[in-house]
Amino acid sequence: MPEEKNETMITVGQKLAGFELETFDPVSCKFGRFRLEDAVKAGKWTLLVFYPADFTFVCPTELADLADKQAELESLGAEVLSVSTDTKFTHMGWQAQEKLLKDVKYRMASDVRGRLAKSLGAYDCRAGLAYRGTFIVNPEGVLAGAEINLNNVGRNMEELVRKMKAFVHTYKNPAEVCPAKWKPGAKTLKPSEELVGRVAEHL
Repeated sequence: MPEEKNETMITVGQKLAGFELETFDPVSCKFGRFRLEDAVKAGKWTLLVFYPADFTFVCPTELADLADKQAELESLGAEVLSVSTDTKFTHMGWQAQEKLLKDVKYRMASDVRGRLAKSLGAYDCRAGLAYRGTFIVNPEGVLAGAEINLNNVGRNMEELVRKMKAFVHTYKNPAEVCPAKWKPGAKTLKPSEELVGRVAEHL
């Protein structure tokens, strides 16, 4: 068997190499493929929500939370994908059986050999599973946001929505930055010599 090539680690601010993942679409009940190249051509953001495995315990609660936020995330121009190292067939069986996944309408992607997870630093080599990693890729294919957690604590997708709104705003307004807890309508900052040591006066 040929030796598998080591993946190059991607960090925030870097452009992802083009990748392709097999998917299961719960809406059409069809298998398909997601290609980053297609999302970039369409000018879309890509949200990759990695989780350890189908038929586990914390994972369906997270995917249900993500389903609740899907419409809002898509309204921001994002393609939403959940990703694990399971096959598309397992995704199909799990989504059909687990009641918490009844409202999942985003595509469920398969990173069977963990190549993408490894390249993003979200792969647990000892377990052969992905960590709970959330990755925000901008319309140019650049990794804008990355969060990786151990698998014993679930995420809150409300924060993903907040971060997406902030990233979309700063992408459209590159001279501005968003302070902590920023939400649309709140004040942003424009870095300059006037703000040095005087941020409080400009909030």
